[in-house]
Amino acid sequence: MIINLRGQRVILDSDLAQVYGVPTKRLNEQVKRNAERFPEDFIFRLTVTEKAEVVANCDHLQNLKFSSQLPAAFTEHGAIMAASILNSPEAVAMSVFVVRAFVQMRERLAANAEILKRLAEIDKTLLEHNDALSIIWQQLQPLLEPPPDPPKRKIGFDYKGEGE
Repeated sequence: MIINLRGQRVILDSDLAQVYGVPTKRLNEQVKRNAERFPEDFIFRLTVTEKAEVVANCDHLQNLKFSSQLPAAFTEHGAIMAASILNSPEAVAMSVFVVRAFVQMRERLAANAEILKRLAEIDKTLLEHNDALSIIWQQLQPLLEPPPDPPKRKIGFDYKGEGE
């Protein structure tokens, strides 16, 4: 249910309402009544283009295709704030779930970043070793060549006589 829009991880109002066990209409009513609790970094409305893209990419959002309303997108903070204004038992329980989902995503991203950092270190080490092995190979190459053939001995006598 968590998707990436405008460089942020968000959950749409219909999905959040489902998580909190309330109708989407009621969630949006409460957000309007408590507008001061939802600054722009907590919630934003999708554009027509974003709505079309989300509907095309997310199968569970096909019912938004024919809706005249543009859905609201809640950031992590907006989803938590929505739970505080709904005050239903489901909202309280689900707010804990939503927080854990976002935290788990953040931990996975941090773990991936750490893995990428370690891979970069390994790659650097391998390149250094490759250079060192190349130098060693160049120095060993002359030693691996077979020795030159000894001069051939002449058959017979070598006579260098006096007086000839």
